[in-house]
Amino acid sequence: MIVQLTAEQEADLSRMAAETGRAVEELACEAVDRYLSEEARFRAAVLEGRQAAARGEFVPASDVWAGVERELEV
Repeated sequence: MIVQLTAEQEADLSRMAAETGRAVEELACEAVDRYLSEEARFRAAVLEGRQAAARGEFVPASDVWAGVERELEV
């Protein structure tokens, strides 16, 4: 697989690799792993929410926003 990065992305990745003493490829694979993991978690949460809504289980908006604020603090 070939991934086309912008010049800025490539420079940032190279700089980070140099700073951490790791290979550019290793950092790129780690970034993809993190993205895939987070995307899977997000999709599972959306599915869970849709299933709950289909069952008539709703969460008050204040609880939803409190959860969002907790996530943003991390």
